[in-house]
Amino acid sequence: MQRETMVRSVRERQEPWDIVVIGGGATGAGVAVDAAARGLSVALLEAYDFGKGTSSRSTKLVHGGVRYLEQGNISLVMSALKERGLMRQNAPHLVHDLAFVVPNYSWWEAPFYGIGLKMYDLLAGKYGFGASKLLSKEETLQRVPALEPNELRGGVVYYDGQFDDARLLIHLMMTAADHGATVLNYCPATGLTLDPDSYVNGVTARDQETGEELTLKARMVVNATGIFTDSVRQMADPQAEDIVVTSQGIHLVFDRSFLQSDTALMVPRTSDGRILFVIPWHGHAVAGTTDTPVSAPSLEPKPLEEEINFILETAARFF
Repeated sequence: MQRETMVRSVRERQEPWDIVVIGGGATGAGVAVDAAARGLSVALLEAYDFGKGTSSRSTKLVHGGVRYLEQGNISLVMSALKERGLMRQNAPHLVHDLAFVVPNYSWWEAPFYGIGLKMYDLLAGKYGFGASKLLSKEETLQRVPALEPNELRGGVVYYDGQFDDARLLIHLMMTAADHGATVLNYCPATGLTLDPDSYVNGVTARDQETGEELTLKARMVVNATGIFTDSVRQMADPQAEDIVVTSQGIHLVFDRSFLQSDTALMVPRTSDGRILFVIPWHGHAVAGTTDTPVSAPSLEPKPLEEEINFILETAARFF
């Protein structure tokens, strides 16, 4: 997967590509793998490193969406649980089971979350990662010793998945290339070309390594740029109105002694209605996340003081 070979493939191709994908994150990589595996000619362009944005900054979890179960979105949960199982099946070197404890500090939490997580198990079916069960106070503290013991009544343990998002993304790119796709990083799309009827029929790009201008003819162009979707849409139509509403979420990384466990913690309801996870990760503990509206997307977002304080204050109630 030599970069110069990829550049040459783009430079020398005269025929239109079946698909040109703009964006080298999880969505773009998935499109490239799927299309190339079907025998289509595919070129993928990424402005920076593959997975530079959201796709390498996740909470490192492969889950079915417990919060969607609470919202009653059963079909979404079932779909996500199936995908979770397939990811473990297809990439067992990158996806593994992870136990989560939901601590109970009120009398109603054990039956409420216990029943909900049993339903979660049932929906997973053959793709299940392990059976949930109720824990006594002693068992809960044994699994997560750093928990606040005062008023702790017990907990529920359930199982989801953990994965290395950046490594999985690179493996997807390698798989796409193995199927014949041309995947090129540090080559931002600079514009879209239009046919006489104003339909998009290609992409212009610049090789950041050499400054060379490239033109890729395409039967279809896929905009997989995530939070930057609108900037690509406006290459085709400068008058196009924005359709993406942006927000940011942060994680805080602590020393592993903060968690003192190989079991993750899930706080099912915080003051802003989100779930808070604290997970073991490469000798550390990662806590997150937030959901803060921002006025515009940023390639290098910075955490806000109120976001940092929110995670610290929420975690402090449980540790």
